[in-house]
Amino acid sequence: MPEVIFNGPAGRLEGRYQPSKEKSAPIALILHPHPQFGGTMNNQIVYQLFYMFQKRGFTTLRFNFRGIGRSQGEFDHGAGELSDAASALDWVQSLHPDSKTCWVAGYSFGSWIGMQLLMRRPEIEGFMSIAPQPNTYDFSFLAPCPSSGLIINGEADKVAPEKDVNGLVEKLKTQKGILITHRTVPNANHFFNGQVETLMSECEDYLDRRLNGELVPEPAAKRIR
Repeated sequence: MPEVIFNGPAGRLEGRYQPSKEKSAPIALILHPHPQFGGTMNNQIVYQLFYMFQKRGFTTLRFNFRGIGRSQGEFDHGAGELSDAASALDWVQSLHPDSKTCWVAGYSFGSWIGMQLLMRRPEIEGFMSIAPQPNTYDFSFLAPCPSSGLIINGEADKVAPEKDVNGLVEKLKTQKGILITHRTVPNANHFFNGQVETLMSECEDYLDRRLNGELVPEPAAKRIR
């Protein structure tokens, strides 16, 4: 997969990019865990997500947030990282103007950034939010959540306790017109130690079902004029 450097809001950003052979293939953007706690685009889960989308014909990009690896800039507590993600998506879209839709998948801190990006970009039609931390980060911006997606967490996650993730899921499930799928990996911690295979099989199953036209939400009720 080609190494790439592209311009971000705080300087150059470093990524790994794999274009699809199909000009109109959807785009997948993968976002890594917290930069100040060892998160990089080479995290095992981020790499596996990248490979999963690539295998299914997506044009796929993962990159290092500002200040990580060869990406310039300094950690910006989420605001700058969201701008980085938007720039990364702009960059891929500039190379693939025929691609009309995309997915965003984020792990831990990356899931918080991914969900914010989802709110700003109507072309994002699916998301995967892995080990989100509603106990640490504010997810109240998801009002309403514009796309269907998967939220998946570990049963034994002490960083993002299950009850907090369940609260986020229940809130999002009340919305009409989208379908939130929730999966819990038994005995898994925040890092899915020894459980990455189980995590990935859940993500693959979800993506395959979506691509096959399953998991369709009930339509939102039309307003009477």
